[in-house]
Amino acid sequence: MRRAWNHLGCDEATAVTLSAELRISGVAARLLVQRGVTTPDAARQFLNPSLADLHNPSLLTDLDVAVERLRCAIARRERIAVHGDYDVDGITSTVMLRRLLELLGGQVVHHIPERLRDGYGLQPEAIETLAGRDVRVVVSVDCGIRSRDAAERAHALGVDLIITDHHEPEATLPRALAVINPRRTDCRYPDKDLAGVGVTLKLVQALCGRSDRMAWLPGFVKLAAIGTLADVVPLRGENRVIAKLGLARLSAGPNTAGLRALIEASGLTGRKIGSEDIAFRLAPRVNAAGRMSTPDLATRLLLATRDDEAAEAQLLAEALDVENARRRSEESTIVADAKRRIVADPAIGAQNILVVWAKDWHRGVIGIVASKLVDAFARPAIVLSVDGERAYGSGRSIPSFDLLAALEKCADLCVRLGGHRHAAGLIVETAHLDALRERLVTYANDLLGPDDLRPTLTIDGPLALSAIGGTLIGDLNALEPFGAGNRRPIFHATPVEIVDGPRTIKEQHLRMTVGQGRARFRAIAWRAADQGALYTAHRDGLHLAFSLAENTYRGESFLELTIADAVAAG
Repeated sequence: MRRAWNHLGCDEATAVTLSAELRISGVAARLLVQRGVTTPDAARQFLNPSLADLHNPSLLTDLDVAVERLRCAIARRERIAVHGDYDVDGITSTVMLRRLLELLGGQVVHHIPERLRDGYGLQPEAIETLAGRDVRVVVSVDCGIRSRDAAERAHALGVDLIITDHHEPEATLPRALAVINPRRTDCRYPDKDLAGVGVTLKLVQALCGRSDRMAWLPGFVKLAAIGTLADVVPLRGENRVIAKLGLARLSAGPNTAGLRALIEASGLTGRKIGSEDIAFRLAPRVNAAGRMSTPDLATRLLLATRDDEAAEAQLLAEALDVENARRRSEESTIVADAKRRIVADPAIGAQNILVVWAKDWHRGVIGIVASKLVDAFARPAIVLSVDGERAYGSGRSIPSFDLLAALEKCADLCVRLGGHRHAAGLIVETAHLDALRERLVTYANDLLGPDDLRPTLTIDGPLALSAIGGTLIGDLNALEPFGAGNRRPIFHATPVEIVDGPRTIKEQHLRMTVGQGRARFRAIAWRAADQGALYTAHRDGLHLAFSLAENTYRGESFLELTIADAVAAG
């Protein structure tokens, strides 16, 4: 199905005012207004955020209670455990908090469950194990908000539990010493969209402040940026502060031995590291550890801080490369299998939500597979791996569908569920899979209409190729990092000629040179090899939707257009 082009409007008068006040291009001013940044002061803060823009962490309910208990544990030499999660958000949270507590003199251990052996989240068994190691305080990061059984076990064993999380809570919170989550209904914290690592950073910020160690905070923002960008939270407010400042520090260095090894393995040494580099190069390597083997690989790598650990860090980074290659292979196989099932069976593919399962699908990659299915079919998707009497699932959604709310309608069929509006996980008895699909399909078919399921491409505005130059590029760079909530701008130009190409590269992509008047630019259309005939047949005139990117190849930097879509002119 061809995407509908959705052309954004703009309050042009406000954009003109911003352009004059800030001395930026009209294009950049329009983009700010379209993203809700409408005053000169807000624009200055958006373009030049600082750590001073972070909110007072004490605004988070229960945070002060947690800080005092941890400071007391450090003073008493009590053992503290940081309990994380096996994705990038959870791993960076675990590493960040453990490192700070150790720097403050704490006796600290950590525990991150293994996906296939332990399952997701904070479990009673983990509490028992940690209590057996003489742990007196457990801090969960990026998990725990729905772990009532684990909280009860901690209470019974006399272990003080501090929960820090960002997932949606249930009506009744777990019984714990402190529950820190901006999504609590009784929490007045102004920024509700923090990633798990963002919530952890608030705890780190408070501990640094109470210990007169605020000079340490910028170093932790680098790890927080990796977790924030990997978790695809909206890059507004504090998330933007964390992401922009963290990326700048990652690029400038110096970095720890573990980060240096990871950056080198990702092919990013010596480069300005952007949000796409985190999303497509660095984060997948960290995630691969928890998906394919053990999160301990990535955790040990990021905990390697000293220069004398560089050799071990390099070995760990190489191991992550191997696991990431294995992840890509598994993912490709399962995506192809899932698509075949969807196309072949109308009971699956003709519905407004895709619910598909099979035995032996690797549980570590089903979330990525669900994302690929959403991209391919423009509808919510839940992918489940059947393992005996239970199936383990992961879902992704489209903007108009609250996936967690849909799953909560099926709570009686699920052993466990949790997540967000657009991403959720679940465990269900295999015997209930058909009933689960039937109920979800009925719910989605009633709620979603054709307009909800039609893929759209949002266009920020027109941009003639002749208008692309240094001033504009500088202004666009100031708008970075791009991602959820601040997507990379997409412009349109017409008519555009294909003056060279298109040529197919790697059997998937199209490379070409495009022109408009005297302006000429290199361009690439990712995964568009099957559209080569369109570009060839209408090479003299196309409506082109594109974004701009600065690339470096063999030491040469150049500006390139990334083609989002093309339509024959007229």
